Amino acid sequence: MAAYAQLALFDPAEEAATYHDCARTGFFSLLVAVGKDKKQDSYRLTDMPKILGMVDTTRDTWLSQAEFFKPNRRVVNLARIGLLFADLDTYREPWARGRTPEQIADAVLFRCHDEGIPTPSILVFSGRGIQAKWLLDGTLPRQALPRWNACQRYLVDRLAGLGADPAAKDASRVLRLVNTVNSKSGEVCRVVHVENGPDGQPVRYSFEYLAEMLLPVARWDIEKQRQERIERRQLQLVPGGRISNLRGFSGRQLAWDRLEDLRRLVELRGGVKEGERMQHLFWRLNFLLLSGATNSAQMYHEAAALARELDSSWNYRSKELMTLYAKAKQYEAGEKVEFGGKQFAPLYTPRNDTLINLFQITDDEQRTLRTLISRDMAAERHRKREEARRRASGAVDRATYEANSASRQKPWEALGMSRASWYRAGKPTPAGETSPCVLQAAAGDSDV
Repeated sequence: MAAYAQLALFDPAEEAATYHDCARTGFFSLLVAVGKDKKQDSYRLTDMPKILGMVDTTRDTWLSQAEFFKPNRRVVNLARIGLLFADLDTYREPWARGRTPEQIADAVLFRCHDEGIPTPSILVFSGRGIQAKWLLDGTLPRQALPRWNACQRYLVDRLAGLGADPAAKDASRVLRLVNTVNSKSGEVCRVVHVENGPDGQPVRYSFEYLAEMLLPVARWDIEKQRQERIERRQLQLVPGGRISNLRGFSGRQLAWDRLEDLRRLVELRGGVKEGERMQHLFWRLNFLLLSGATNSAQMYHEAAALARELDSSWNYRSKELMTLYAKAKQYEAGEKVEFGGKQFAPLYTPRNDTLINLFQITDDEQRTLRTLISRDMAAERHRKREEARRRASGAVDRATYEANSASRQKPWEALGMSRASWYRAGKPTPAGETSPCVLQAAAGDSDV
């Protein structure tokens, strides 16, 4: 454990620099209390040291934990994230009353050890509670958001006894900035524990290690199960005699990838027509909710960001999303919808063919997408993957095999000779091949 005297060295810029990099492209956000309201602004990462140096520390101030590719901290604009975190409202817990922030930090460390959770890299006293942060040894791209969300959910569940806030686990979250006041308590937000690594800096973890430690099933087990499912599906015929080669995805990952495919589709088309904007917004938001990256409380904020992405001048009618909002509330409550004797999530889970027809996705467009592809396109991709796998293992393609086979059956043709000339010449062998005579001798043929 680092000496408390050293913790004062963490000013706002230094604490932020443990998970932000001002050399990267992208944006971060600050949320500042202005009277009874809050004002949010986004800035370029390159300006972070200057901006944090200008913060009025007498005001409640919150900093985004992730980085974004647009000046807006909505999860649909996520670029990357470099930590896991949990916001612990310890002030709500009876056991924490009368304890100092350092004593509460010790209790957090003990609970993490007791739950088998890796030690947090940094613990920050927020003025009333504790912010626990696990720094990564690199950043995770937006594609990994579903797995990151899974780890966040696990942390919040396991640390519920410490007052972990279940609403403060999304990638768009802001947490209190070090050295700024918490007006509710009059206390200043500060670092109260640093777990040092071998280099004397806050310890960092690989995301794969944290996922293996936190998630109920280790990644290699997930990959093994996925491969077994793929192999089983390859043996099952589907209508039309084709084999189902669709790769197995978790529901949340599939939903996120479908959202990304719809965004990619609009990029390919150079925009979206006016009459199709609500259709795109509806389905993007549906898949965003299904992915678990947002919830009903944040839905309309994310919808606004997605609408601006489709058309910056579009003033959509939010009431058109009321049905989706109601379904999101049902989904979060764990309700199911029964159809055809089966149970489904209240949110929409259409087949690929439905979406392909709805958005009129062409074969050329499908070739650039990840999941919104037809069965024929899936079969084509599987065939190409198998060809690549066989080539990597040393197998030759059929044309080469047949050419070599013909060469072995009629070696005189490969040498440009007639059959009689080839025999008179003593059955010479094309370059790189073993003579039949030698093969016969090795087999103990008495005629040689």
